[in-house]
Amino acid sequence: MEPAPGPQEKYHLITRNLQEVLGEDKLMAILKERELKIYWGTATTGKPHVAYFVPMSKIADFLKAGCEVTILFADLHAYLDNMKAPWELLELRTLYYENVIKAMLESIGVPLEKLKFVRGTDYQLSKEYTLDVYRLSSVVTQHDSKKAGAEVVKQVEHPLLSGLLYPGLQALDEEYLKVDAQFGGVDQRKIFTFAEKYLPSLGYAKRVHLMNPMVPGLTGSKMSSSEEDSKIDLLDRKEDVKKKLKKAFCEPGNVENNGVLSFIKHVLFPLKSEFVVLREEKWGGNKTYTAYEDLEKDFADQVVHPGDLKNSVEVALNKLLDPIREKFNTPELRKLTNAAYPSPSKAKPAEKGTKNSEPENVVPSRLDIRVGKVISVEKHPDADSLYVEKIDVGEPEPRTVVSGLVQFVPKEQLQDRLVVLLCNLKPQKMRGVESQGMVLCASSVGEPRQVEPLDPPAGCCAGERVYVEGYEGGEPDDELKPKKKVFEKLQADFRISEDCVAQWKQKNFLTKLGRVSCKSLKGGSIS
Repeated sequence: MEPAPGPQEKYHLITRNLQEVLGEDKLMAILKERELKIYWGTATTGKPHVAYFVPMSKIADFLKAGCEVTILFADLHAYLDNMKAPWELLELRTLYYENVIKAMLESIGVPLEKLKFVRGTDYQLSKEYTLDVYRLSSVVTQHDSKKAGAEVVKQVEHPLLSGLLYPGLQALDEEYLKVDAQFGGVDQRKIFTFAEKYLPSLGYAKRVHLMNPMVPGLTGSKMSSSEEDSKIDLLDRKEDVKKKLKKAFCEPGNVENNGVLSFIKHVLFPLKSEFVVLREEKWGGNKTYTAYEDLEKDFADQVVHPGDLKNSVEVALNKLLDPIREKFNTPELRKLTNAAYPSPSKAKPAEKGTKNSEPENVVPSRLDIRVGKVISVEKHPDADSLYVEKIDVGEPEPRTVVSGLVQFVPKEQLQDRLVVLLCNLKPQKMRGVESQGMVLCASSVGEPRQVEPLDPPAGCCAGERVYVEGYEGGEPDDELKPKKKVFEKLQADFRISEDCVAQWKQKNFLTKLGRVSCKSLKGGSIS
């Protein structure tokens, strides 16, 4: 039987691979006296994806260090965060999270009997907790609450009061769960410092805060439930895992914002203490790494090829996902998954006796719409009424786009402007220049005709996905087939609302920073 780890060893297990610890001295003082009580909370919103293995591997570390660990399924938070989980789906999504998080923990060998599982609504609706929410709201400023939630709560143009309550509830959870510490991503830092500032004003102790780094998604940005290409779902089929890893950003020699390397560092190495790069014999055969730094150096020196790295991660990842897929391959859990995350639209059955009828869904998620940045604008060499624009959409090379904006938008107003670009139309030549997309614009209904390019929210980056509210999931078509007229069918229901927001069937066009709009063309069409 192995001897129990001492305070220093426990401290190492608890803090390894973390980006930051607030309250290090207090943490060590507790470990010298007793076991640490810690909680990790997850809002029950979009489907958990493979990045959730990052906190799961830390929970395994906490248990090895003898910690008393509580996992909070923050169902009420999910509703407060701009209703990311609709009230009618809240119970189903919480149940889905409970099943999938437990399946993840089991797949990495964490004993569930050592964990305590709690739902937010088990105590957050009590008289005592509610009174503390009111007490907290009497001392917290609107500025501090908004600032605290800036990295976590969905930011929209007209924020709801519920989003201002969110940080206060998360702070109170520390007291009501009777813990010494809270664990989360570094994106939670402002909420953690908010809790440290305000809990003492209610007579409650300041807690220790442990923060994981944010793991880049497969596209090189934060892995997100609402950006389909940036994440691998826990229930994705093996062929989907292969497809998404194949698309993943993994430039030879580049170790910055490399989601594939980050997954190895923060998930696979902590779990196995080694990683095997699988290679054919002619390329040197398999190589086992027992230190992540050695692997990163070999990748930077281009000793390890991106293709071999992706193939090796695919094998290791599928080993983790296989038991989760197996658990969810039951009628009960398949039914739960479909009920918690219903498909936005059912496919229409093909008419009898009809050849080439369309069984596919004509839904907005099939459109690859992205934020683009115009990096150059020139008049078309053979048509004075057309611009030829170079637009950055987050790909290695900018796209060439031909638009008819000459008579509506001066050239200097387009230069360096953020626009909304439809990226998966079939490229077509316009007066001899191939156009690789369409800048989406609002058009007035009456005469004289006015046209305004749609505006993404301020702060967006080139390449960010634009989606229709409620249709965050689903992969866009690689290329829209002209004969299917998918865009044309959807475009028929595109409109500009009375407050100048772009909509499809009264559902807003969104990015992760808020709504897509135009300047003034209320009630206009979009083309």
